[in-house]
Amino acid sequence: MQQESILSPNETVTSVRRFAVHAIQATCTICALAALFVDGPLGHSLATVAAACALFTLFVGVVFGRRAVAELDDHLRLIDEARDARNQVEELFAMTDMLQAAEDHDDAGAVLMATAVRLLPGFGGALYVFNNSRDRLDLAKSWGLSDRFEPAAALVPSNCWALKRGKPHINDPAGGTLCCMHQIGTGATVEVPMMARGQVFGLLLLASDAPDALERFNDIRRVARALADSMSLALSNIALREKLRTQSLRDPLTGLYNRRYMEDALERYVSLGERTGTATSVLMIDLDNFKRVNDEFGHAKGDAVLRDVAAQLVGALRPSDVVARYGGEELVVIMPKCTLEDAADKAEILRKRIEGLSEAHGAAISASFGVATVPETATNASDVVPCADSALYAAKQSGKNRVNLSERRAKRDDVPAPRLAVTS
Repeated sequence: MQQESILSPNETVTSVRRFAVHAIQATCTICALAALFVDGPLGHSLATVAAACALFTLFVGVVFGRRAVAELDDHLRLIDEARDARNQVEELFAMTDMLQAAEDHDDAGAVLMATAVRLLPGFGGALYVFNNSRDRLDLAKSWGLSDRFEPAAALVPSNCWALKRGKPHINDPAGGTLCCMHQIGTGATVEVPMMARGQVFGLLLLASDAPDALERFNDIRRVARALADSMSLALSNIALREKLRTQSLRDPLTGLYNRRYMEDALERYVSLGERTGTATSVLMIDLDNFKRVNDEFGHAKGDAVLRDVAAQLVGALRPSDVVARYGGEELVVIMPKCTLEDAADKAEILRKRIEGLSEAHGAAISASFGVATVPETATNASDVVPCADSALYAAKQSGKNRVNLSERRAKRDDVPAPRLAVTS
């Protein structure tokens, strides 16, 4: 049975206790006064009763006083815990508010680190997020590193017990617990998967070098779970925004950039080339007799050919080059810092790679190329695409499956000086 609190707000209990103490104190006072005026055995008895009442009152005061002090300490501790809990809630609310403005994983990781350092001092941490293919988690942010805590640069989901179980998992090499294969260092860690809408978006890792790491992990489990929940929603929103952005910039069939992105990128690259004095080349590509492939083999085969052609182009170009689907079977490649001759050489390589798809698809596949360059064949971004398109048309007229270059612009030295007309 639970013991009644000394500091109970029950007025009846408090009144009974106060009445009992006052009655004992009154009895002690009466007996002490009576013993002063009564002699003999009766006086001794009264004095004994007064002394007993005084000792009992003292004993009760000491016992109940200690209980009251202990309960007061408990109340103060609860007040401190409530204050800490309120501060934690305010920090988590502030974190959630900041995460709404996070545009990428770097922003989200910075917000997480700032919050974790305040809420969980003495703990190291790391944030892992899935890559685009979702076959690996990359380290996005880390803090509180030490000799015993060194998070891996990347980890595979199949090597992580927390991700396989979908629940928090503790790695404590010193304690002999079951540890994940990616565990590095001798420090204890707890891993919390970040899940939202039934999908895992990342992993929160917290580390401690303390001997009582398991007890400390148990004390912070609610805060760790709250941090992971807030981050999971933020990572989910970032992934959704990135998906929408990709859908607005990418062609859904080939995965290449669409025409709108290509036009914006061309303006940027040409402007940059004008400032740096470098050339920007454009390849206009058209698949030869593509309609016949669709008519003879079906549109599914045509879609497969387009996807493979796109893969061949992306695989043979630089990361800085932009490959876009211009429309139908027409493709465009933007090549910054590339002269007309270099672009022609690259176009010939791409033509051969596309022609090499014929055997795999069991159909004749080839492409014609038109090449134009700013400033060698065109003056600006609005001219270079029509120039490449004209060169492509000439390649088609010349028999297809070839590379044709746009005509070079006349240099200033080649232009005759204007002559003044003399009139009499």
